[in-house]
Amino acid sequence: MADDARTQVMGILNVTPDSFWDGGQAITVDSAVARAKRFEAAGAEWIDVGGESTGPRSSDVSLAEERRRVIPVIRALVRELRVPISVDTAKAAVAREALAAGATMVNDVSALRADPGMAGVVAAAGASVILMYAKDPTTRTTRRDVRYEDVVGTVCDFLRERIAAVRSAGIDDARILVDPGLGWFVGADPRYSYEILAGLDRVRALGYPVVVGPSRKSFLAHDGVHSPRPAAERLMGTAAAVAIASWQGAAIVRVHDVDAMAQVVATVEAIKRPSLVAHSVAG
Repeated sequence: MADDARTQVMGILNVTPDSFWDGGQAITVDSAVARAKRFEAAGAEWIDVGGESTGPRSSDVSLAEERRRVIPVIRALVRELRVPISVDTAKAAVAREALAAGATMVNDVSALRADPGMAGVVAAAGASVILMYAKDPTTRTTRRDVRYEDVVGTVCDFLRERIAAVRSAGIDDARILVDPGLGWFVGADPRYSYEILAGLDRVRALGYPVVVGPSRKSFLAHDGVHSPRPAAERLMGTAAAVAIASWQGAAIVRVHDVDAMAQVVATVEAIKRPSLVAHSVAG
């Protein structure tokens, strides 16, 4: 993806009962397909399917259960949609089946640390992969506190190490994307997530497409001015974070509210490139 390419919108499709924002809304194949079709119509250029919640209060999901949730949905989406499908998993067996079913990218919150077989699966399939920063090596972030002197520098150092590791495992350089992580994946202090968003130019300097996923996350509850907001009231905060990410050249923004965030991205792109905006003159 070229540096001057416009930001793409990735719709989050959680086929889980316990995701913090949309849990239970797409737990059947039919409901998942219907939701994904709405995303596509609203402007999503990727659909990211996840069968295991990763928040600090979520529970482990067995391989069999994650497979049951994810694989039939991906098969149906590949038949019904035109946009490409990503699978959000840290299990190599789930990724292997998802890629065989038609997914083309693996979004692994552990940056391929949780399952030693994941890098081989991605390499063998010739798939793309998103490597995300997380302070913990597991597939589930914890509430363990952490302090950073330079959070963006820490994120970049981590991503460099993981890039080197997956390249040595045979994953093509052109298929690597990076996600700096936000919210509890980084730490309890919301300041760190804001510092990452402000410093995305340093992440982009790594030379890989950057994926940013701020959607309704807990750090957006704290803006230093208003009382903390529940997830239901974080749409505007999400929009601000998406606008900043798009302005700074993020390749993909990963969001729940596709319709609203596609409008945000389109507006940012129009500001960046006003000469490309189609216009008409009323008679």
